Amino acid sequence: MPDGLERKEVVIPIDIPAGVEEGMQLSVRGKGNDGPMGGPAGDLLLVIEEQSHEAFVRDGANLHYDLYLNFADAVLGTSIEVPTLSGKAKIKIGQGTHSGKTLRLKGKGLPVLNSYESGDLLIHVNLWTPQSISAEEKTMMDQLRKSNNFKPNPQGNEKSFFNRMKEFFT
Repeated sequence: MPDGLERKEVVIPIDIPAGVEEGMQLSVRGKGNDGPMGGPAGDLLLVIEEQSHEAFVRDGANLHYDLYLNFADAVLGTSIEVPTLSGKAKIKIGQGTHSGKTLRLKGKGLPVLNSYESGDLLIHVNLWTPQSISAEEKTMMDQLRKSNNFKPNPQGNEKSFFNRMKEFFT
């Protein structure tokens, strides 16, 4: 190589601060290429790339998680474990929980860069509907269908899917 420079690979330990996001750049002073004619080394520039997670979707410091509930658990309520970054958390699902409801676990998201705060874990409840059922289950569902409690009767305080999405994005 010209000017006595040689090409080589070097492993450099780097502290990545908590809360960095996709596309951010970090600069490590003096760890870049040597300067020409014995000059000082330049800076090493790093561009952050994130790998996707199998359970969570990142939105800044907040994390989103899709929870799938069966019909019985949504109607009767239950306690269920959900994953967090630090293990699992047990949450209570109230009686009559609707599909589309969002539950918030405060401070269970990612750290905020240069702060002591953390984002939230937002749990989106989805009602899981089986694709095939047994004859006995079909009979039970037919009986439930005839019950007045299972006829749709939205109240004024229950928002439509469109209105929930409108609030979410505004």
